[in-house]
Amino acid sequence: QVQLVESVGGLVQPGGSLSLSCAASGFTFSAAAMSWYRQAPGKERELVAVISRTGAGTNYANSVKGRFTISRDNAKNTVYLQMNSLKPEDTTVYYCKTHSGIWYWGQGTQVTVSS
Repeated sequence: QVQLVESVGGLVQPGGSLSLSCAASGFTFSAAAMSWYRQAPGKERELVAVISRTGAGTNYANSVKGRFTISRDNAKNTVYLQMNSLKPEDTTVYYCKTHSGIWYWGQGTQVTVSS
């Protein structure tokens, strides 16, 4: 069965960095574009980043552009989100999701940015 399992997030100080990972199983990972979403209190769910099946193409929300990097390792069936220069506004639950074909969601991981 399909599973998307995010790594544990954490508490980070403003300006700090954190890396998230999402381990996929139960489907052909290399055939699926992947994405990260988030939804902060009082805000709509936001598409944070998208990566193509090969990893050659990426897109980012304006709010994270220049700070976050999405990547993938198809040999490990894993997609990553490297978050740098973190801001308190980045605090929320982050979700891994397939971005093509049938949509599968991870259960989410909490990221808190606070001094």
